[in-house]
Amino acid sequence: MADNIDTLTDASFADAISGDAPVLVDFWAEWCQPCKLIAPVLDELAQEQSALRIAKLNIDDNPMTPPSHGVMSIPTLIVFQGGEERKRIIGAKPKAAMLAELAEFLT
Repeated sequence: MADNIDTLTDASFADAISGDAPVLVDFWAEWCQPCKLIAPVLDELAQEQSALRIAKLNIDDNPMTPPSHGVMSIPTLIVFQGGEERKRIIGAKPKAAMLAELAEFLT
């Protein structure tokens, strides 16, 4: 995982998403193959895009947060801004598709 990707927990989640800057949270698990496919894409985005913070939350280690945000499958990626959900992406996508999905947050 890239150094500039934050690791969130149930305890740190609310604080992490409450700021004015957009935060993309990747809800994932070790056993999830699509999660493993998208990890390098997120690493690249974290290195290339300073406007969007990227964080990961392991759903197995942190069982309280996913259900409270309606996460039913993984990978689910949610952009939060000011504590509110602004965009939801479900499933692994190639980098170009992720950039297109997140374009409004990357300016």
